[in-house]
Amino acid sequence: MDHTPVHETKTHGTAAFPFTVYRGIIPDLIQSFPLHWHDDFELIYCVQGQIQATVWGQSYTLCAEDLLVILPRAVHSINQCGSETGKYFNIMFQPALFKGAGEDPCYEKYVQPFLNGEKALECFHPSDSAFNRVVTPCILSMLAHRRDSASTHELLIKSNLFLLLHHMNQQSMPLRDHRFLQLAYSRLKDSLYYVQHFYDQDVSVKTAASRCGFSESHFMKLFREFTGMSFNAYLVNYRLELAARQLSATELKVIDVATNCGFHNQSYFSRAFRKKYQKTPLAYRRETHLTEKGTMESGQT
Repeated sequence: MDHTPVHETKTHGTAAFPFTVYRGIIPDLIQSFPLHWHDDFELIYCVQGQIQATVWGQSYTLCAEDLLVILPRAVHSINQCGSETGKYFNIMFQPALFKGAGEDPCYEKYVQPFLNGEKALECFHPSDSAFNRVVTPCILSMLAHRRDSASTHELLIKSNLFLLLHHMNQQSMPLRDHRFLQLAYSRLKDSLYYVQHFYDQDVSVKTAASRCGFSESHFMKLFREFTGMSFNAYLVNYRLELAARQLSATELKVIDVATNCGFHNQSYFSRAFRKKYQKTPLAYRRETHLTEKGTMESGQT
């Protein structure tokens, strides 16, 4: 069953112009976007309702006109906020858009520090913050021209991105001990790969910690800081999200879905599923099964 890779390598936009904008509606177009990371910059701009997002384990509630700036390789997720519906846009672009031909001193000075962890930026910027107010015109311009961004408005998009980069650097701060943090987080990502590939088997904290080269106690502490939840909670949540997708997209029996996703006790699966989705697996299937195909085909535009 297809599922979201923890390391997303998809090209957003085109190879020649790696910039694109997606429209998201939670839970109508997508139930959630689980923990993952990529090598692009990403902006999440909420336009209506509320959404919940996490970045490096820190949770944020975004309301209308709130902004989240996600740096390359930051682990993050997007989820529904309670029972709220949230409408938002994702603006995705590769660092390469800022780089000129040959050696580029500006790229080395203003972009590279964000990529190698030497420079940090506060990710959440509510609607009334100074940073939000100054970059909102850039964001609204990119949203207005999202459909022709790679055909007739490339210069406008790039000018907005460079202005955005300027303000990001104005708000940035040096990150101390960045090499230690990068090493620890890089090793912890192995535990997410472990869950992605072995979620249907017996997965243990001991094995996950061993794969990362940490003791169990140190691993559990770092993992909670890294994701905002315990390892076991992350594992159960990952399995439940896969189960929800299988219930929506297949005709498999509930017991087979549970087994496929690593739940070998159907009673526990039903309780956990109801706790997360506020409905039984069968009720969830009835509500989503008929619309799932159309949702997947429409995607985010």
